[in-house]
Amino acid sequence: MASPDDFEPWVRRWSLIADGEGFTTRFGSRLVPVLADGEPAMLKIGGHEEERRGGALMAWWGGIGAARVLAREGEAILLERLQGPRSLAAMARAGAEEEDEATGILCRTALALHAPRADPPPASLAPIEAWFRSLWPAAQAHGGTFAVAARVARDLLDGPRDVVVLHGDLHHDNVLDGGDRGWLAIDPKGVLGERGFEYANLFRNPDAQVALAPGRLARRTAIVAEEARLDRERLLAWILAYAGLGAAWSVESGHDSDARCGLDIAEAAAALI
Repeated sequence: MASPDDFEPWVRRWSLIADGEGFTTRFGSRLVPVLADGEPAMLKIGGHEEERRGGALMAWWGGIGAARVLAREGEAILLERLQGPRSLAAMARAGAEEEDEATGILCRTALALHAPRADPPPASLAPIEAWFRSLWPAAQAHGGTFAVAARVARDLLDGPRDVVVLHGDLHHDNVLDGGDRGWLAIDPKGVLGERGFEYANLFRNPDAQVALAPGRLARRTAIVAEEARLDRERLLAWILAYAGLGAAWSVESGHDSDARCGLDIAEAAAALI
């Protein structure tokens, strides 16, 4: 649990009132619910440089498709608190009809995030090429599906199409119910790359049981291709590449059991191509 002292400088500076217990994420970020001018907000202290990059992107989005940034300084960011009762992860687990709705919501959120803005994007965005750096050594070390994913990823990265500013980690737990404001994204990574990449992560979420249910991958692919106006074959290629990358991350962090889910999704995508 995070200490109140972690937040005190910003609570004082922005005249905030604590509205619940602080907590620390598994990535080292510290968050606490607060009131800002009497309105619910969330104060977040980023755990590393990636969080600062994400904060700059949240501010650039200007509350369109994403939670509003109320204040930002250094590693700290103050966001509107999204408190709607619905959960995309719960919808995905509730059956085919609600799962389809959740997939459509994620697609429409991505389209809102990708819409042009008047101002130039943050200079801190990470190139998508750097995002895949863990896949190449995994392919060399393990071959098999890792090598297939690496070859597909290399082809995609060498011939990018429709390059936009990407959230970089769009999935069921990073799009929240904002009530009257609709569904809104949080916790972006801040990546610059091909638009199709944005949708690949939702195919690994919200968990392996949902993602690997019989027929689920094909059904989701059809919905995403239509909603996001993407070529089905290229979308499947991104799913394959990203699932392989996710498996490489799991192996890299010592979570070999989690890698199996990524490899299974990569193999299922390859079978549909």
